[in-house]
Amino acid sequence: MKKRFAGVVAIAAAMGGISTVQAQVRDTVSIVGSSTVYPFATVVAERFGRSSSFRTPKIESTGSGGGLKLFCKGVGAQTPDITNASRRIKKSEYDDCQANGVTDIVEVLVGFDGIAVANSKQAPRLELSRKDLYMALAKDVPGVNGQLVPNPNKTWKDVNASLPDTRIEVLGPPPTSGTRDAFAELALGGGAQANPDLKTLHGLGADQADEIKALMTSLAIPHGVYDALAEKKGNAPKGKDLFKAVAYAVREDGAYIEAGENDNLIVQKLEANPNAVGIFGFSFLEENGDKVQGSIVDGIAPSFDSIASGDYPVSRPLYFYIKAAHVGKIPGIQEYAVEFTSNKAMGEDGYLPERGLIPLGDDDRKQVQDDVATLKRLEM
Repeated sequence: MKKRFAGVVAIAAAMGGISTVQAQVRDTVSIVGSSTVYPFATVVAERFGRSSSFRTPKIESTGSGGGLKLFCKGVGAQTPDITNASRRIKKSEYDDCQANGVTDIVEVLVGFDGIAVANSKQAPRLELSRKDLYMALAKDVPGVNGQLVPNPNKTWKDVNASLPDTRIEVLGPPPTSGTRDAFAELALGGGAQANPDLKTLHGLGADQADEIKALMTSLAIPHGVYDALAEKKGNAPKGKDLFKAVAYAVREDGAYIEAGENDNLIVQKLEANPNAVGIFGFSFLEENGDKVQGSIVDGIAPSFDSIASGDYPVSRPLYFYIKAAHVGKIPGIQEYAVEFTSNKAMGEDGYLPERGLIPLGDDDRKQVQDDVATLKRLEM
């Protein structure tokens, strides 16, 4: 206990990044980031503002990537105190934070969410596999000879003969979105591994350069991709790096439409166009269950239980990150985090699961609460 207290004191001693003058510029917690976490954070902020002596935090939906970019710009009242994320912070983002003086970061896991692949209730419910999603939305897909070619599929029936003969028109988040990142990894990446060569490529280590290059030739992946990754990494890339470069790339020919960070707008567009498909967090599916329906993916429908159990294949953890150097300088930061992670908020019977958050187990939630209380520093 003494060591933990000493750690808190050490962090507090390092909180000199914001001057007294700067602290007087802002008396409201500033939060940016994920559109998926946004509705949960908003509910907490409103309750926090009503029930405490602090002002209601200001929250902006910028997307996970956009929020982390703003968060990592530096320390000071002109930068956000907290950023929401529908994926874990990347090592490159963490390094960017460190380089800009944002060295004391507290990671808070708040629960889980599924990514819904939804359409209007005016249309038949789709039954898709992750392979179907990959073949529909990836920029390059295996052709008849096994080599990767620009995606030729125009309709869902082109992807799978059992699917409707309607044009592929998918409304989804932009590259700055954590939902986009998670969808690329879980759905496109999962679907790409149905191809034996791509699955083999994914499993090769950096020391297997000859095997990687042989598979690249077989798949018609330009060897310049390998060289570019090697230059970027500063060492030989793994097969997984090459796999990500080709499997996670989304087509840019109009079949996938970037619809911004406003998931409610996607729901409205699905209502107006029954042939379109939308990608957004499960909480928005729950809120709009009278208008849209979630597709069955690999035989599993998106639901509270299927996501909580891990059966639904397109699900991910949700986080927010605290800039510890701002705690005690901008009023209400840690107090807001304590409210968010409380049993009454994100416990199994809390008000956030009522809004669609898939809660953590008791032990994990207790650990998160301890991390917030001690401002446990993230190390990567």
